[in-house]
Amino acid sequence: METPAILGGSPVISNYTFLSSNDFLLEEEDRAAAVAEIAGGNYFGRPGAPQIAALQKEWAHYCGTEHAVVLNSGTAALHGAVAAAGIGPGDEVIVPAFTFLTTATSVMYQNGIPVFCDIDPQTYTMSPESVERLISSRTRALIPVHVLGLPADMDAICSIARKHNLIVIEDACQAHGAEYNGKKTGNLGDMAAFSLQRSKNLSTGCDGGLFTTNSLEFCERAEMVGRFGEVLRPDEARRYNAAHLGWMYRSDEILAAIARKRLKRLDADTEKRRALAHRLTARLSKLPGVITPVEPEGRKHVYHIYVLRFDPAAAGYPDMPLAAFRSIIEEALAAEGAPVCRWQLTPLYKQTLFMEKAGYGKGCPWSCPHARSIEYSDEICPETVKFMDSYVGIMNAVPGETEHGMNLICDCFEKIWENLSTIMDSSMSLMHH
Repeated sequence: METPAILGGSPVISNYTFLSSNDFLLEEEDRAAAVAEIAGGNYFGRPGAPQIAALQKEWAHYCGTEHAVVLNSGTAALHGAVAAAGIGPGDEVIVPAFTFLTTATSVMYQNGIPVFCDIDPQTYTMSPESVERLISSRTRALIPVHVLGLPADMDAICSIARKHNLIVIEDACQAHGAEYNGKKTGNLGDMAAFSLQRSKNLSTGCDGGLFTTNSLEFCERAEMVGRFGEVLRPDEARRYNAAHLGWMYRSDEILAAIARKRLKRLDADTEKRRALAHRLTARLSKLPGVITPVEPEGRKHVYHIYVLRFDPAAAGYPDMPLAAFRSIIEEALAAEGAPVCRWQLTPLYKQTLFMEKAGYGKGCPWSCPHARSIEYSDEICPETVKFMDSYVGIMNAVPGETEHGMNLICDCFEKIWENLSTIMDSSMSLMHH
């Protein structure tokens, strides 16, 4: 056996540069589209701007929805959806504890209260059982997150929503082109939000957001949120009369032109991602104690991030805490040159914002007279805690990466597992001293 790099051996990977989801590669046609808009000189995102209007039409067609709105970020799209749902002071919206910050803060922008539910231990998406336990008389909406690129259990979630008369907002910011029972994300709830940020499966290389719905009323409300609370139409003079509190969430023609070109390649890019992810799974699933991603029947995973979990008991270390085992493996993999990382470090409710409940001053929205007392604790989300202790991500199964790169990553894992007892003995000896 080769000596592991963490114990002084040579690393498996020393002269290979991986692509990652943050390595945005503009194709020639993307650059040409951007340059054409700049050369035309009229790239302001005004109402009816042709590139934005075309992107809205094309994205709605792609998702199978009646309407789409282009905004300047996935956060803006989420906020637009929450506002369109009529969320207000003291209203509660259930969100999963494993997601990005703005899934929850988009609720707070409307003075609503995010209530954190647990995740399913196999899919890492919103747990319907946990949602059921958390519904109160103040619950108004659910935000299932198609996290990492896998659709949530939408049949169960929508069934709960119908029973309790709740609105369902899909956070699909990581799940462009993912499918649930043959339907695209963005068309599985009442509204949906997508991000076009640099790392996303569909990206402008900068920022951007997309909102989808089949409701004209929701569409118009979300658009107003992004345009100062005004109704702005290309064929009407501006009245400068805000009907609602609004923000400045418009995008521009340059980014819309890039997104349109990349949309034409989205399905092909998705298949490249899936092929690379399946190559990882084929080899890594053979290692005892390595838990590879699942793809339940009827769901199409688009692998925004390829996430693995470790089970120390299955690897032969039943008494080792999850976080300690993961940390040792993570360090050993990094020493071999494997590009592993962690995208979120704690359940979302453990961020200072939610622990201290400072909010936007004087404890609001939690201290609002319309709100009830809400407590956040690990007891509510035990599976999320276990997940956070035991996972690492590989952000390199992206279009443009090679099968060779995936094989190198697998080589690192296999080398670690061949030397697992030696690595563990050495690490535990250091810990005891």
